[in-house]
Amino acid sequence: MTYSIGLAGKGGTGKTTIAGLLIKYLVEKGKTPVLGVDADANSNLNEVLGLEVLETLGDAREEMKTGVSSGMTKDIFMEMKLQEAIVESSGFDLIVMGRPEGAGCYCAANSLLTVYLEKLIDNYSYVVMDNEAGMEHISRLTTNDIDLLLVVSDPTRRGIQAAGRIVELTQSLSLNIGRRHLIINQSRTGQSEALTQAVQEYGLDLIGMVPEDSELRDFDLNGKPTVELVNENQAVKAAYEIFEKIFET
Repeated sequence: MTYSIGLAGKGGTGKTTIAGLLIKYLVEKGKTPVLGVDADANSNLNEVLGLEVLETLGDAREEMKTGVSSGMTKDIFMEMKLQEAIVESSGFDLIVMGRPEGAGCYCAANSLLTVYLEKLIDNYSYVVMDNEAGMEHISRLTTNDIDLLLVVSDPTRRGIQAAGRIVELTQSLSLNIGRRHLIINQSRTGQSEALTQAVQEYGLDLIGMVPEDSELRDFDLNGKPTVELVNENQAVKAAYEIFEKIFET
């Protein structure tokens, strides 16, 4: 059975970096195959993973809306485009949802994509979905039916407050989510006590903190895939300790 993990949080928290490190961890631990799903309109999970993306599911939606070539049914077309959008790597694959929908009706395309995406997911042991910033994707129920929701915050009260609102929204919508944990990313020395207090105020389940790291920041600035960071890097080590907690329970 596929174990599904969704990531959420306000913009700038580094949730895409956390998603990439989670995929790296799962592959190294032999928890394969893994499917990475980039559901962020501003998609860059492929950069974190060091992959080139040529096709997205957004492209497929656009093509289907403008018409399918004669001799091919819409079902066959969408299944073909879904397979073309899969980027294969060692131990994991990646699929990118692409741009948000524009003018016109995408109902038929979205319905078919949902069917084939569900079939695709069944082929993987783990699915890691990097969602867009904020809460809109949750209100659209695209983070429903998942085993684990990781809400990523930066080391600020505002970030923790946003994380609290995200968790509150998932509860009010009665989404089918197994567990909800908070990760504080880019934490700095001396902040632990104040952050822990803020977390308690908003009733969040803090699973761990990932420290601010100059090497990770340099990788990001220079366009180097952050999954190539060595496991001895302090941010990678902290992230791996969090993931160990998650999968031992």
